[in-house]
Amino acid sequence: MRNITVKVHPSKANLKKKEQLAWKIAEISSDKAKLNKDAIEMVINRIIDNASVAIASYNRKPVVSARQMALAHPRKNGANVFGLNPRVKVDCEWAAWANGTAVRELDYHDTFLAADYSHPGDNIPAILAVAQQKGCNGLDLIRGILTGYEVQVNLVKGICLHEHKIDHIAHLGPSVAAGLGSLLRLNTETIFQSVQQALHTTISTRQSRKGEISSWKAFAPAHAGKLAIEAVDRCMRGEGAPSPIYEGEDSVIAYVLSGPGKKYIVPLPKVNEPKKAILETYTKEHSAEYQSQALIDLARSLNKKIKNLNNIKKITIETSHHTHYVIGTGANDPQKMDPYASRETLDHSIMYIFAVALEDGAWHHIKSYTPQRARRKRTVQLWRKIVTKENKKWTKKYHNRDPKKKCFGGKVIVKMKNGSTISEEINVADAHPAGKRPFGREEYINKFKILTKNIISKKESQRFLKCVQNLRKLKPKDLKGLNVEILPKMRKRIKNSKSIF
Repeated sequence: MRNITVKVHPSKANLKKKEQLAWKIAEISSDKAKLNKDAIEMVINRIIDNASVAIASYNRKPVVSARQMALAHPRKNGANVFGLNPRVKVDCEWAAWANGTAVRELDYHDTFLAADYSHPGDNIPAILAVAQQKGCNGLDLIRGILTGYEVQVNLVKGICLHEHKIDHIAHLGPSVAAGLGSLLRLNTETIFQSVQQALHTTISTRQSRKGEISSWKAFAPAHAGKLAIEAVDRCMRGEGAPSPIYEGEDSVIAYVLSGPGKKYIVPLPKVNEPKKAILETYTKEHSAEYQSQALIDLARSLNKKIKNLNNIKKITIETSHHTHYVIGTGANDPQKMDPYASRETLDHSIMYIFAVALEDGAWHHIKSYTPQRARRKRTVQLWRKIVTKENKKWTKKYHNRDPKKKCFGGKVIVKMKNGSTISEEINVADAHPAGKRPFGREEYINKFKILTKNIISKKESQRFLKCVQNLRKLKPKDLKGLNVEILPKMRKRIKNSKSIF
């Protein structure tokens, strides 16, 4: 690996292309690095993971809306839409839009946390859609996905967006563009322009994850993927981009992030070095914001130890800066304590999540979020006894650069009405690579079977799992097999709403 210093340069300095971050990203996207065996296996795991959550969300309103929009753009030799017969094809950018929304809707796929946040699996829908439309094979797809993960993970390590209230999809646009460059074996110049265009068009604020969180949280990464596809298409036609997009005098760093005096250090592999960043990422056992995963596991444990939850006086969760200020009481969002809040908001309230997991001793992607569950009187009473607090010890663990030492948990202190105290802590979720029950192929397949049960046939389940595990040998015509078709009875008839498309 090499560390790239990224800072603002005045226009008169005439910064050379080869010294720009976007060019260095393009270099590794267009290189001839060998594919790492373990990384390939993880790509297969994550395609299974994405299919699981996409099918589970098939009939949820944002996913239905995105799919209807996609179906208004049919294309004979286009890409597939999750849940539909593979003969149904649409323009690849619209397939990316529909499938990306389906993958993101339940907040239940993979994650990587460092200086910023990310869901690297958001790269897959756009790269897969283009692969299907352009007649790529399984190895092409693997190469594209590995690059997408590599770029996003390393941007997340080096550049913090959230401190400037910029949404993390600003790292996703460039990573998808880079992944598409690898997929299609584009030259370095074309990828360089594509990365810059994709960044320029995917900058938005974090209001999408603040206050009353709406369905846009599901649409946002799909939108970034769609814009990245369009950026690559333009650049393949010879068009250019705002440049230098990171280092320019009026660039993203200069006026969106920390300003002209700031230096960022972005790690990137050397040219032709195998891309293995996907191995640093981790998926979710529970459908909730990643920083709640370990605390859900801790709540499940405490459920067995506290016989009467009515005797709890107060619960304090000591945790990292990010957890406290994003999903904890440090966010100062009254909506996070509101029983009538949206599912998307509850998903970003560790107070709600911990209360429900503590009461139920379990977590469910549907049952734990129903309005009836959120408004249960005793749940609301427990919920409002919970506060979070930043502890620098946990913040330091959160930012540890060693993947084996990085932690996303916390310490829970339960004060009882009789004056006694129960205290426990957890470093990482049980499903984390360093956890009690790390996810492997068996667990990914089990998650797929659980989430798709009664939605797809057993025959379809077996077919998909056989196909995806043969990813390296798939020919172009076989990539449609990575689509999963749901049972006809699960297809609800949707009335066409008044719309443009």
